[in-house]
Amino acid sequence: MSSLRIIALTVLAMVAFAGNSLLCRLALRDTTIDAASFTAIRLGSGAVMLWLVVRVRGGAYTGAGSWRSALALFAYAAGFSFAYLSLPAASGALLLFGAVQATMIGHGLWAGERLRRMQLAGLALALAGLVGLLLPGLSAPPLQGSLLMLGAGVAWGVYSLRGRGAGDATQVTAGNFLRAVPIAAALSLLMIGDVSLDRAGIAYAVASGALASGLGYAIWYTALPGLKATKAATVQLSVPVIAALGGVAFLGEAITLRLMLASVAILGGIALVILEKRPPGKTP
Repeated sequence: MSSLRIIALTVLAMVAFAGNSLLCRLALRDTTIDAASFTAIRLGSGAVMLWLVVRVRGGAYTGAGSWRSALALFAYAAGFSFAYLSLPAASGALLLFGAVQATMIGHGLWAGERLRRMQLAGLALALAGLVGLLLPGLSAPPLQGSLLMLGAGVAWGVYSLRGRGAGDATQVTAGNFLRAVPIAAALSLLMIGDVSLDRAGIAYAVASGALASGLGYAIWYTALPGLKATKAATVQLSVPVIAALGGVAFLGEAITLRLMLASVAILGGIALVILEKRPPGKTP
């Protein structure tokens, strides 16, 4: 692919990922749809979109993925939805991204990776930013929603780790979405007394699943082979920023000083961990 096409696809993917936060928050704040139904519809419409993408590419939809990965995907999607009952889009995206990256970095440390001094400083800075964001105060995000989003981020980190080397990423994701649908449907049945649907909420859930999730992942996996690992990691730093700007523009959310400082600390700290390179001649 040409560099221009890679850039265009990467930008579209990052906007799609940020769009998930905006669509979910918009639906759960401004419509009557419940979080369980939003999750089920999102996963179902994502499965349909990914099936279409796989079919258009001439691939096979069945057989890919696993039930363990599907469970992690469901845990992420459900935690994400229930968290956005109370969280602003910007805070939610920042907490999600921080938890995902912390899970990935933590797994690397557990597997024997060693961080250099600057990387350790970056990790400490990111943790300080997270603590600062969650400390009690008028501008702090709701604790329950924050914990749910952190859990969603850990689940997505686990899902991402399980997906490494699992084959064609789009086919695997399609299979996992398909397996996650009945799990989400079971959650909706368990919460049948709280089920509430309206046209706008359903439309936002379908857009989140089919466009921001299904098509977004397909676009990202298309662009990914053209990006170096460090570029692929650092470009995702833009997702919370895009979500914050979208929250201001489309949801009327305010950007507080606490959120700005926490964002600089968390994203800057993670960038230091990702971008710090080993000296020439050093091996892992």
